[in-house]
Amino acid sequence: MNSNAHVPVLLGPVLKGLKIKPDGCYVDGTFGRGGHSGEILKQLNVNGRLIGIDRDPESIASAPKTIMEDPRVELIRGEFAQLEAFIKDRVDASGQSLAGQIDGVLFDLGVSSPQLDEASRGFSFMRDGPLDMRMDPDKGISAAQWIASVSEAELRRVISKFGEERYAARVARAVVAAREVTPVTTTKELAAIVESAIPAPYGGKRSTKHPATKTFQAIRIAINGELEQLQTVLAQSIDLLRKGGRLCVISFHSLEDRLVKRFMRDAASEPEPYRGMPSIPDEFKPKLKVVGRAIVATADEIAANRRARSARLRVAERM
Repeated sequence: MNSNAHVPVLLGPVLKGLKIKPDGCYVDGTFGRGGHSGEILKQLNVNGRLIGIDRDPESIASAPKTIMEDPRVELIRGEFAQLEAFIKDRVDASGQSLAGQIDGVLFDLGVSSPQLDEASRGFSFMRDGPLDMRMDPDKGISAAQWIASVSEAELRRVISKFGEERYAARVARAVVAAREVTPVTTTKELAAIVESAIPAPYGGKRSTKHPATKTFQAIRIAINGELEQLQTVLAQSIDLLRKGGRLCVISFHSLEDRLVKRFMRDAASEPEPYRGMPSIPDEFKPKLKVVGRAIVATADEIAANRRARSARLRVAERM
């Protein structure tokens, strides 16, 4: 298999979770390299429609030709937190806004395999490259710029909160000490600093994680505003779905998964003041129904695609 190939995780469960209608309208809010989108398209007829969104310009530029040239597809470069605006601006065949007419929305969170494999993007400590980590390299500041100016206290907070790193204080102290000698500008430099700050063996004898894993995750989440973006788009997605429309979210770490689980649970619950009452005003009725439990990859899928080992899919349906 090509090391740069992006294999869509939990593909079968995603297609089942979306409950695809041949003439439906679907949104892939994290288009990536089009793996999920391509399979969704195979289940749509000529009246079906797919909107793909990604803030990484390379994802849009690298879309397969079969998707780029498909008249049923529209690709949008932008943050998925702008989903509501994107959908409201688009209309169906009769000229009506697509808001409230979407049959399914998919979010495959995290970093794609091509992003990790491209050293120049700075996402991976396994390949030496400039310390960037931006999902959209045309916006915001790079990880190197952020590290150069962030306070030790804020760096410790970010690593602790977004990386759930028990040695966050030691790592933050080591990074600040290192940058006083020379700027931290490459992935290998940061990985070496983190590794030197964390006691061995890291995570116990059976751990296969590199000591820098949690710190890299934390910094990436912080500079891209990933959790804030996710909270925003989840709230927007409810009113964009038609009745019976499905929301599918794949997460890769506990912070994302807890946020998604809590959102779906709350949207599927009756407000406390109305619990047990014979009738609830429409505006206070649950807006979602949680569909089943979280789905994880099978052993066979994990063996074929290591990225799937931490993936969890949650599905909800618009009431």
